[in-house]
Amino acid sequence: MYKKILMPVDGGSASIQGLREAVRFAKDQQARLRIIHVVDESVLAQYPEAMDVTGGLLATLVDDGKKTLNDAVARAKRQGIKAEYVLYEKLLGPLSDLILREAKKWRADIIVMGTHAQSGIQHFFLGSAAETIARSTLLPVLLIHGAPAVKRKRAAKRKN
Repeated sequence: MYKKILMPVDGGSASIQGLREAVRFAKDQQARLRIIHVVDESVLAQYPEAMDVTGGLLATLVDDGKKTLNDAVARAKRQGIKAEYVLYEKLLGPLSDLILREAKKWRADIIVMGTHAQSGIQHFFLGSAAETIARSTLLPVLLIHGAPAVKRKRAAKRKN
């Protein structure tokens, strides 16, 4: 049985679908759930012209991260799961490394992640944090495909 489930969230649809599964899994396993969000400051380095002197954009990213975490924790609570949560405001190195460090530090039994299922040239250039995590840890990793609802409904109809 899994007693400690780690769930990174970014507020996107794939992340929300992953969270739904993590919450269901936590209920089923009577496990603890830790939700993490990372404010990726490297985005700002890619667009230095967007930064203002007051750091307003960074503050907005942090505020959005807090909202994402609060929404995720509230979603878990509505399902009867009291989730722990952590906000990382600085990303030093790849996102996958930070998630793996958190899993090790917290002694997670499993990592649950929503995945965007990028393919082709976009995947070649951007890579996938979920894929890197799955390949870099001995922990079980449950990847939840974040297909749009329309695609999921079509796939379900084909199965029937």
